Amino acid sequence: MTYLRQRRLALVADLLRRPDTTLAMVADRVGFANAFALSNAFKKEHGISPSEYRRRETGPETDATAHRRHGEP
Repeated sequence: MTYLRQRRLALVADLLRRPDTTLAMVADRVGFANAFALSNAFKKEHGISPSEYRRRETGPETDATAHRRHGEP
């Protein structure tokens, strides 16, 4: 069971690097009941929240990236 949990959370970490995925989408894809359950398990394993992990892994968003993502020129 430990191996399976670690593999699922490793997949979660990979999916969090994609800016177009929500936590709810990741939870559904990996088999967690909901985003809250995923967040608790992730924080227990990694010591930080999924959103903090995403920020650290993807780096700060540039102004140009933020505008494009929100549909602005």
